[in-house]
Amino acid sequence: MVFNIFILFLGAILAFWISAICGGGASLILIPILNLIIPTSVVPFSLTIGTFTSSASRIAAFRKSVHWKIFFWFVPFSIPAVLLGAFLIKYIDPIYLQLIVAVLLIANVPQLFLTKKEQNKEEKPSPKYILAIVGFLAGFVSGITGAIGLLFNRFYLKYGLTKEEIIATRAANQIILHLIKLVIYIILGLYSKNALLLGLAIALASIVSSYTVKYILPFFSDFIFRKVGYAAMVISGITLFYTSSQKIINQDNVHISTIEKGDENQTTLKWRNSDFVLEYSLDGEFEVERPIHPNELPENLLKKYNELLPNYDKVHIEKVFRIGEDSYEFYCYKGNKLTKLKFD
Repeated sequence: MVFNIFILFLGAILAFWISAICGGGASLILIPILNLIIPTSVVPFSLTIGTFTSSASRIAAFRKSVHWKIFFWFVPFSIPAVLLGAFLIKYIDPIYLQLIVAVLLIANVPQLFLTKKEQNKEEKPSPKYILAIVGFLAGFVSGITGAIGLLFNRFYLKYGLTKEEIIATRAANQIILHLIKLVIYIILGLYSKNALLLGLAIALASIVSSYTVKYILPFFSDFIFRKVGYAAMVISGITLFYTSSQKIINQDNVHISTIEKGDENQTTLKWRNSDFVLEYSLDGEFEVERPIHPNELPENLLKKYNELLPNYDKVHIEKVFRIGEDSYEFYCYKGNKLTKLKFD
């Protein structure tokens, strides 16, 4: 654990430097690392200790650059959302939300290719109701995953703030959320000794980063600052997508297999205890099939199933989904012979 803490400390300093230059993202950089060391359910606790300390130190370092209009519209709507998100963390697997966050981050690829003129044209203050919506969504996502930085970085970049204002305003918006989350995680028991130690290592790294990054920012223009920000969003999205998808595959036993059946290709997706089958025939028709229990059949087909059952060793049922219509397939086995029946 000592070695893990040391590596995390060094990685966190680098992550918070990158975070400041990019306008956010340290948490999303650290999530894949923490996922390898501690259970996913206590990752938000470790992250929040570090990000709370980071926000406090950044406010101290850039206190004159806080954009208070955004703060007063963002925070009141984010507080109830973070309470809701933190409560739902016991019922929602954070790894799936991390996967969604990854996809949203990757969607910023087009922003990398905008010219300075096009970028400036897109930047303008958002209406007050947009500030409230962004605050609510940021609080909700933060409550479940413990990280919101890069996901909502695009909002700050498009608002037309300077790099110092982005760093300071984000910190002011998030510090109250982080404090609330810490209290909730402790009340719900979503913490551990190892998570606390890792969180303290991240916190110390964030302080070191906040007071040294001031000497790095002058080397970046606002235009380059934004380009780096969007690049970081995309790279973090790709990394987070890979790590979270791998974890989902392992924990939920996801498996894909393809076989040829005459003039059809059949692909089966196994997820947890369910099978989903995708068939593609030579006539260009796609079908999605799902094995079902007899009780899920319509009344007339359930009667048909009960009539067939005494005549076969077993009857396997699949519901077939097509664009515009659904149907059912009965796979009737007797000895080594298979009889396939289809019903609309």
